[in-house]
Amino acid sequence: MNNRKSRWIKILGVTSTLACLLIIGAGFSCTISAGSDETYKSLKIFSSVIETLEKEYVDPVDTTELIEAAIQGMVKSLDPHSEYLPSDAFKDFQSDTRGEFEGIGIVITMPKGVLTVISPIEGTPAFKSGIQPGDIITTIDDEPTADMELWEAVKRMRGEKGTSVTITIRREGVAEALSFDLVRAVIPIVSVKHAMLKPGYGYVWVTNFQANTTDELKTALAGLEADNGGDLKGLILDLRNNPGGLLDQAVAISDMFLDEGTILSVKEREKESNYNARPDKTRHDYPLVLLINGGSASASEIVAGALQDHKRALVIGTTSFGKGSVQTVQPLSDGSGIKFTIARYYTPSGTSIQTKGIVPDIEVKPGLLDSADEKEVPRLKEKDLKNHLEAAPMKDAPADDKTQAPAADDKKTREDLTNTRYGDLDPDLMLRDAQIVRALDALISYEIFSARHAK
Repeated sequence: MNNRKSRWIKILGVTSTLACLLIIGAGFSCTISAGSDETYKSLKIFSSVIETLEKEYVDPVDTTELIEAAIQGMVKSLDPHSEYLPSDAFKDFQSDTRGEFEGIGIVITMPKGVLTVISPIEGTPAFKSGIQPGDIITTIDDEPTADMELWEAVKRMRGEKGTSVTITIRREGVAEALSFDLVRAVIPIVSVKHAMLKPGYGYVWVTNFQANTTDELKTALAGLEADNGGDLKGLILDLRNNPGGLLDQAVAISDMFLDEGTILSVKEREKESNYNARPDKTRHDYPLVLLINGGSASASEIVAGALQDHKRALVIGTTSFGKGSVQTVQPLSDGSGIKFTIARYYTPSGTSIQTKGIVPDIEVKPGLLDSADEKEVPRLKEKDLKNHLEAAPMKDAPADDKTQAPAADDKKTREDLTNTRYGDLDPDLMLRDAQIVRALDALISYEIFSARHAK
């Protein structure tokens, strides 16, 4: 596995954002060759088409653009998470390791060619303007998005702080198109935030898996533990709406709470690798509740699956997104790159969560304890994406394996109180969140029963 890591840093993510939360790996060269007579014949046909269009199309054509479009179509046809990145887009992709970007602050995806808002990042221009999850972006600066690639839409909405961009959206239940004039800003990406909900009971929210996420989590836990005499009665680890990120960070965070055993296995076309927990580290052995929802994807699902299978955490919430594949990014000689799927991953029990997701131990719908007025928005899942991979057959899975259960539509409340990347978390507001309250109740109940059992 170390040799493989030296070549690639594997990435696990489901959406593109204006932060572009995926990280690239080191480059390597390769030689294109025709692997068979059929491949060679196809390449000759491709060359013939290019030559014919160059000579005979009604208007002059740029063959470089034609070839780039062909590459885009080829890679895009594989699965929803594979794409070709032209040099400009690839440079933007590389620069996202900084932990901040300049743009409007929204998480987007493009199911079936429709540019859709997953969520605005709280405190950003998009959030302040009233853009909502489920909004469909139809134009960017009067350019229709119907034929745009996802990277192109991201690039158009990014830009220097203080500059403007206009987007038009379609919103369910609203007859007229809505137009937003947004001024770009610097959007910092904070991957870990924490708070003390009650004496002895900590809360940590991991928003994505960046290069420094494990270090941020260690710092957060050290602070929570220090506030409670060096230990906690219980911890809530919130992975809701976490779209994924770096594989090594997901493994490292799982390892923080496990002493031994498999964290996950990764199966490439001709190779299988296992990631295992190690005992030589600081112990965090207090009771743990993990929160997930339909926005918890890939790297988030690795952590949830590992801690659930090893019975290290009680998982509460709604079924996760269901992305059980691993991608890498390979630079090309002209400065462009391709992001493509290299493997499926499996939880410690040998289960593929591809299109199925992690099913919580206790299902708790999102909601506010004191609000009867909720606007619920259906969430996209991996199984809804065009050309999605199918899960490989599971070995010896019991007939009633809960991972086989259909992924229920996840809902998002009108007021997502924990989605705060700016300022401090407010425990009073968080204790209005039904899922957080249920998790806290579980930890307190466990403490009470454990004390009584010990007598």
